[in-house]
Amino acid sequence: MDLPRVAQPPSLKAAAVQEIRRRIFAGELRPGDKIDQDEIAEFLGISKLPVREALIALELESIVDMPPRRGAFVALMTRDDVRDHYWLLGVVSGLAAARAAARISDVSLDALEAILNRMETSSSRDRETLNFEFHRMINRASGSRRLLTELKVLGSAGPHGFYEAHDDWPETADRDHREILTALRARDADTARTTTEKHFRHGGDRAVEMLEARQFWA
Repeated sequence: MDLPRVAQPPSLKAAAVQEIRRRIFAGELRPGDKIDQDEIAEFLGISKLPVREALIALELESIVDMPPRRGAFVALMTRDDVRDHYWLLGVVSGLAAARAAARISDVSLDALEAILNRMETSSSRDRETLNFEFHRMINRASGSRRLLTELKVLGSAGPHGFYEAHDDWPETADRDHREILTALRARDADTARTTTEKHFRHGGDRAVEMLEARQFWA
């Protein structure tokens, strides 16, 4: 008998990563701003060590710059940097979708459709969660540990909040998701790949629009 899985609280480092990333993509910290490690540690009620570890992780994502002996700064990301991130995410996700087209079970396809049906009537916050689950199911169906590793890094590095920031994004996302699911049901690897890539290109354009609205480059 399987025991129920209990959600584990995020690590101190993960909490710091989440807070720093949130501040950056909410426009509270802008490109070139110095990141106050002491203030973040105090705000979270933790020591500086996990904050330092978080900054190192974010530097690997090219979100933070840490020049020697100068502290940590928000990286000077451009609009093209954001679009390129989503382009890369789309390419790798597209490959995963192509692989999944040949491997995914009918049960999983029905589960994907159920997720999309729920998304169409859910709140913005629930849609974000369901969107994550939709793509995660497809990625796992690819059967590639390497692709999953790359997608975990790429998927965590960008801004969130599409459903809250753009009234028409849910309609665009729903259409894209339905096209992806149709391709998967048809076992059409090429179309699954291209529709997934297109979906993430749309996401990159929306991410730039969202950051513009938050005066990220002001």
